[in-house]
Amino acid sequence: MRATFAATAALLGTLSAAQADSWTTYRIVESGTSVDVPALLFTEMAGKPDGFGQQFRTSDGRAGLTVQAVSNGQGLSPAAFLARKGPPSGIIYKRVTPKFFVVSSIKRDKIWYDRCNFSRGYVHCVLINYPAAEKRQWDRVVTRISHSLSAN
Repeated sequence: MRATFAATAALLGTLSAAQADSWTTYRIVESGTSVDVPALLFTEMAGKPDGFGQQFRTSDGRAGLTVQAVSNGQGLSPAAFLARKGPPSGIIYKRVTPKFFVVSSIKRDKIWYDRCNFSRGYVHCVLINYPAAEKRQWDRVVTRISHSLSAN
């Protein structure tokens, strides 16, 4: 129990720092995708997603971030792409526009947040998973990551 409390306190401290000035820009050269990433928070590489990009996680493995670009050679709209992806039932938040979609829900005590922006030829996405019990602490981090996602 003491170790869990210490890990939570350390993560919350890192979240506070991530809200300040410890951000870097991650770029996917092949697609022109770029996004702000809190460098002190997502410190470990966690593999490669489909398409282009990188998966990251916190040092304690409690949260993850995927930055990804996939081809949209068929020119699917955000609504059609999302439908083809087959999101799970129980979505808590969903917004679909002609240029992007955002979906979010809770699964196994974790919030999952998925935003994908559409540009000519690619879908640029960020997927963030983090403990639901820490939603308030993560809100500003998730918002900055989401709003910084772009295709240059």
